[in-house]
Amino acid sequence: MGCLYFLRKDTMEEKVNKEHQVCTSDGAIDSQGHPAVREKTGDWVAAILILVNQGLATLAFFGIGVNLVLFLTRVMGQDNAEAANSVSKWTGTVYLFSLLGAFLSDSYWGRYMTCAIFQVIFVIGLVSLSLSSYIFLLKPSGCGNKELPCGSHSSYQTILFYVSIYLIALGNGGYQPNIATFGADQFDEGDTREQHSKIVFFSYFYLALNIGSLFSNTILNYFEDDGLWTLGFWASAGSAALALVLFLCGTRRYRYFKPNGNPLPRFCQVFVAATRKWKVKVLQDDKLYEVDEFSTDEGRKMLHTEGFRFLDKAAFITSKNFKQMEESKCSPWYLSTVTQVEEVKCILRLLPIWLCTILYSVVFAQMASLFVEQGDAMDTRISSFHIPPASMSTFDILSVAIVIFIYRRVLDPLVARTMKSKGLTELQRMGIGLVLAIMAMVSAGLVEHFRLKNAIEDCNECKGSSSLSIFWQVPQYVFVGASEVFMYVGQLEFFNAQTPDGLKSFGSALCMTSISLGNYVSSLLVAIVMKISATDEMPGWIPGNLNKGHLDMFYFLLAALTAADLVIYVLMARWYKYVKFQGNNENDTNKEDPEVV
Repeated sequence: MGCLYFLRKDTMEEKVNKEHQVCTSDGAIDSQGHPAVREKTGDWVAAILILVNQGLATLAFFGIGVNLVLFLTRVMGQDNAEAANSVSKWTGTVYLFSLLGAFLSDSYWGRYMTCAIFQVIFVIGLVSLSLSSYIFLLKPSGCGNKELPCGSHSSYQTILFYVSIYLIALGNGGYQPNIATFGADQFDEGDTREQHSKIVFFSYFYLALNIGSLFSNTILNYFEDDGLWTLGFWASAGSAALALVLFLCGTRRYRYFKPNGNPLPRFCQVFVAATRKWKVKVLQDDKLYEVDEFSTDEGRKMLHTEGFRFLDKAAFITSKNFKQMEESKCSPWYLSTVTQVEEVKCILRLLPIWLCTILYSVVFAQMASLFVEQGDAMDTRISSFHIPPASMSTFDILSVAIVIFIYRRVLDPLVARTMKSKGLTELQRMGIGLVLAIMAMVSAGLVEHFRLKNAIEDCNECKGSSSLSIFWQVPQYVFVGASEVFMYVGQLEFFNAQTPDGLKSFGSALCMTSISLGNYVSSLLVAIVMKISATDEMPGWIPGNLNKGHLDMFYFLLAALTAADLVIYVLMARWYKYVKFQGNNENDTNKEDPEVV
């Protein structure tokens, strides 16, 4: 297909060249607003810039997040349970802001502008935290390590700290769902090669996220654990600033999609139109309303699917609707298109799957809170070298990298040959992720059980200690890392593929929001467990001194809850029906049977 340009002063040679330039088939545009030329925009050149941007931004974010629980206990003076809850609430807020970012992106700003604005907010929050820590929080000088906790802080200083970290939450949260979708936008689904690259991109995206956090979890983590918090925070701010600059450098190379406007009225129109026809009976053979011409700005048409038949009434043409159409007065509040109806059905079908992923995120939340506190109460020495507890998440990152490689190069091709399909579906992979999450919690509970058997009672810090080596935590981190590859990469692919064209950022935000709610549920669960388990003789399962608690019971409780969630998830996955886009169904032959392993 040739690109059409409306330039008055083109030479004949330029016109001939432009006629032979192939545009993308998905309606993407370039930075000038012209149809995007496949060879000059997008593809891996743009995607690699986005992957590097994601790696640097993740380095900056985890430079704060991975050690935040220790900063709260050592610098801000919180106890273990309070700090774990604070981290869960903060992390939950990060991903809750992803809904705001997705809404602004899909409706008004577009993905590029939304990413740029929220990255600026992210940098401001990091600079503010670095300055407030250096000037106010780290007093007396040298405090904040394991031996010397910091003094008390005024309410003004505490407020400044929370404003800074929640600016970081806003910036990173609004940016995250859009950068993943913006990266996927650089590949044209209408081209076979680029379609395959788009699927692979999500694995590389999650790999870039983990590689970015590797530096935070090793070098930065070591300095912060040793009390050099300001150095770590400034390094994070510099990394975020560099990520922003690199992102802006790709402006002319990117492919863009225009925002489709606020989706809420479109959704409401379907429910209102269906309610107005609630007495109408729609038979299976009845034709439903769809426009003949469909602009690429509006996205692809969606084919009719069975289920939620009440909503089909919105697209049924009554005699009153027919008369309104003849007079060109037919309002979408009276008659909706099939695509509008299918958009609503799509979101309704996604919600049960999404709800089942929340409990997985409760398990994932423990890695940034209770796993760190558990490691802090173990033997962290190798000879004279002290291992920062948060750096154990390095094994999670290595697990992610190795499992992505094994899955893409070995497991997926093997399954494709054995099952004569295109490999495991996203739903099947998410189910495997839940199984691995259960194994992670059982492993963590067993380690804590043996840690308590080797507890050292005369702990100077009164936070619990044990002669059991911190390296016994490796299996639980490895299981969590493997589960992430199946759950979160599967989620990113699933929600991006299954959401309508005008709600792609919302699809990525669903993944982030499940992490958000998982952290809030984790915080609530810790509070409930502490209230129920605390007695006159015992301070609860997760006290300030872990030697006096039963953290192992909490881990086993999470394993049991996740097992119950897995059963519900399998039922919901079998019920789910994949969305059908006009002209793209030949690519979905492997998705006819969305069963879960």
